[in-house]
Amino acid sequence: MQRELQKNGKDFRAFEILNLGKYERQFFMDDLTNGKRKAKEDLYVELILEAYKAKRIDGHSALHGQKSGRFVHIGPLDVPVTQSRLVDIFEECRKNLYTQVDVLGFEFEMGLTPQFIQELKEKGVSITLKYIPKDVFDKRAVEKGQVKFFDVAYLNTKEKINGKSITIELTDFVTHYTQDDIEELQQSMRA
Repeated sequence: MQRELQKNGKDFRAFEILNLGKYERQFFMDDLTNGKRKAKEDLYVELILEAYKAKRIDGHSALHGQKSGRFVHIGPLDVPVTQSRLVDIFEECRKNLYTQVDVLGFEFEMGLTPQFIQELKEKGVSITLKYIPKDVFDKRAVEKGQVKFFDVAYLNTKEKINGKSITIELTDFVTHYTQDDIEELQQSMRA
């Protein structure tokens, strides 16, 4: 469309499509035939758990690990973590009387709101969403403990358009901090 506008002498804009972390993830998504899918999924879960410093647990359908009293779910490689996945995690936690879980993912479904997470918390399960950084594929960074999983933050804005100018006002934002985040911050301040 932009090339067509340019050709006709009309205003046009250039743009780029960028995929962060896609190429590192491609290794796990290639060649999943002949039973290789399960082996690669297990390798992927082990890799993420090691980078997150969590221990593997078995006997669960939606939970993969445990760290500091919190359970851990590893989101899929190739699709975002969805609201229905969070409901499945919530149901398993409620059934087993677990109250805290970290959900790690490369991407999260558009529209996952703090209100939905708050509803699950009010029903008894505190869920924290964290981004899996692409550094998890760097073995040296994992070994040195340099891989940081950041909490998913939310923000709301109000846009005001006045002719050719736009003003964006931050009306609300939500960040979550775990005990690990606080302890890590305290350690860095002591130095």
